[in-house]
Amino acid sequence: MAAHASVIDVPWSLSAKFVGSFAYMTVKDRLPTILTKVIDTIHRNKNKFFEEHGEEGVQAEKRTISLLSKLRNELQTDKPILELEDGMADTDLWNQYLQKQQELLDKQEAPSWFKSPWLYVECYMYRRIQESLHLNPPVSDFDVFKEAKTQSYFESQQAIKAICTHLHGLLEGVEGLPDSQLQGHFLQLLQVSLWGNRCDLSISAGKENAQKCSPIDSLEELKHFILVDDSSMVWSTLMNSNMSGEKPQVRVDFILDNAGFELVTDLVLADFLVSSGLAREICFHGKSIPWFVSDTTRKDFDWTIKQTLATNHRWVSWCGARWQKYMKDGVWSFHSHLFWTLPHEFCDMAADAPDLHNFLQQSHLILFKGDLNYRKLTSDRAWDHTVPFQKALRGFEPAPLCSLRTLKANVQVGLPPGRGEDLTAQEPDWMTGGRFAVVQFFCPSNEQQNPRRK
Repeated sequence: MAAHASVIDVPWSLSAKFVGSFAYMTVKDRLPTILTKVIDTIHRNKNKFFEEHGEEGVQAEKRTISLLSKLRNELQTDKPILELEDGMADTDLWNQYLQKQQELLDKQEAPSWFKSPWLYVECYMYRRIQESLHLNPPVSDFDVFKEAKTQSYFESQQAIKAICTHLHGLLEGVEGLPDSQLQGHFLQLLQVSLWGNRCDLSISAGKENAQKCSPIDSLEELKHFILVDDSSMVWSTLMNSNMSGEKPQVRVDFILDNAGFELVTDLVLADFLVSSGLAREICFHGKSIPWFVSDTTRKDFDWTIKQTLATNHRWVSWCGARWQKYMKDGVWSFHSHLFWTLPHEFCDMAADAPDLHNFLQQSHLILFKGDLNYRKLTSDRAWDHTVPFQKALRGFEPAPLCSLRTLKANVQVGLPPGRGEDLTAQEPDWMTGGRFAVVQFFCPSNEQQNPRRK
């Protein structure tokens, strides 16, 4: 893990050791609830495991449940964090991170669930779920969250139909549009992608959290809830990138969050970027293992495109065909990297995942979707609300970047003086309820004049 040159003015990590905090309530209540649902899901698939693998599958199911039950007990009784033992590609990285956490504590005390940083232990829980499965073939590849993700997708069908129909209408007349109209359409779809982030199954502990109505119809009334809106700066970055060089090959990277409806909104925005000529290449970045209940894996990504293609709705299947072709032609690509499922703050990326950092440096715009990415961007620390976004990034500046996030954790920076206090007085849970949002942008100082990728 990277050692920062200076930790001056860096506040403490959010942690369950602060009794009554959102982190405390998450570790105390929400994480055990998620584990219980995982155990129930595996048990309900006992017959499936038997049909596919015979008695070996049943025994694997029992052993997996035993490990997960043990994990739940460790969490609830604040036991020490244990090293991973599954020998996966990232096992050593996780165990090195645990040793680093130990070095930060008094030698008489071990890192534990309620005493360690919230970001670390929450990520660790999902990694331990994966370990419990990996140690028990032949059920190692079972996605314990697939049922919830699938249900969320199908319960959002009306909204998916609406947004795909809307995209078709936009693209029919997109050629030759003046920049002012193109900007209006872009900003609209950027907001659709923003509010799609409300459909997060980890914050609802796996309960239904689907989008039931057209997101387009709600955009105007939702503007009031966007606390920071740097959308115009995102637009300017795209326009400036397109004006550099004779044949600009603008690349936009999406650091994905949730599968289901949110992923569809991301695909719609990406399609508009390519179809309008604002971008020539889209790189999607997802998780390498099932993560935070509803996060997007490669299987989720491919499944979503296949579902849209196979639907009997004209414009949804039209979108699916386009998206499948983008992938086949290499206009779109999907990438997964171990770093996205490590507990590291993003300011550690250059040192701990230099290949990923170098890759992102070639982007003209990086869109970070969702709450977990925001927590990692800002190191999940107790920043004052007025601290500039750039300061909270702590040197993470690979390329122009924007966070599209609905607030579901108690960290938020970049607000004007007094705004956070006013919100707390009016709505005490404003940082955790998913009601408010930000479109928060940062551009390294030389990017507007000298884009990295030409």
